[in-house]
Amino acid sequence: MPPIAMPEAEQRPRLTARVPAPRTAPEDAAPPVVATPVPEDTAPAARRRIPSIGRLPHPPGRRAPLWLAALVAGALLAAVPAVFGSSEPVRLDASDYGLGIGGGDPSGELADIGARRGITEAEAQARLGELAASRAAREPKVVSPVTRYLLTTCYCMRWQQMHYGIDMAAPYGTPIYAAVDGVVLSAGAASGFGNAIYIQDEDGDVHIYGHMRNYYVKDGQIVHAGDHIADVASEGFSTGAHLHYEIHRGGRGGPPTDPEAWLEARGVKVG
Repeated sequence: MPPIAMPEAEQRPRLTARVPAPRTAPEDAAPPVVATPVPEDTAPAARRRIPSIGRLPHPPGRRAPLWLAALVAGALLAAVPAVFGSSEPVRLDASDYGLGIGGGDPSGELADIGARRGITEAEAQARLGELAASRAAREPKVVSPVTRYLLTTCYCMRWQQMHYGIDMAAPYGTPIYAAVDGVVLSAGAASGFGNAIYIQDEDGDVHIYGHMRNYYVKDGQIVHAGDHIADVASEGFSTGAHLHYEIHRGGRGGPPTDPEAWLEARGVKVG
């Protein structure tokens, strides 16, 4: 293959670089903006240095340890709902940590209201006990079974036999009262009396009320001196409206005793 002939240097074409001509600003273009220096008095103030977050200001005063303890306790209490799942917010104030009075009780009276209530109740109970004792001292322990009556028969021999009670004559319907506190042993029909009420007192003595038509107590009922238990009538072996009243010592079958002497020994005058 024959060699390729290269042209001489003078014969090589020359490349001319084209340099762009400088641009001329149009006539209506805005003039350049020149920066105006800012006076020193209008310059923005220098930013202050932010203290480190890890550093807490030291609390003034003698309560610094309490203040720190309050922060720690508050953090622990705030974490309790997250641990136990409670949805109720924890509300604390300075009084919870002994840092002074807080909350809605500036007078501090709510703190000891329970103690004052207990003292008041104790005093009230003591006074009620005194009142009950005073009332018990004023109220009679024994009363007359009938208030308006005529003593027609004594505890004595009558018609050649012993009459073991006293007869207290009164109009029909006159109230009959329990002479003492006691328990009703029985109330209802009784031989010779028509109807009778048997009441045993705290000493074991049995008080018998006879010849009534209407009675207002029942077996086992507790009665007190002065309770209205029946009305005067003339049931059974009787010659007129009256109350037959007798007492047996130690029980229903115990020995009888003179009701007039028993009543007067306890301050109740008979006749």
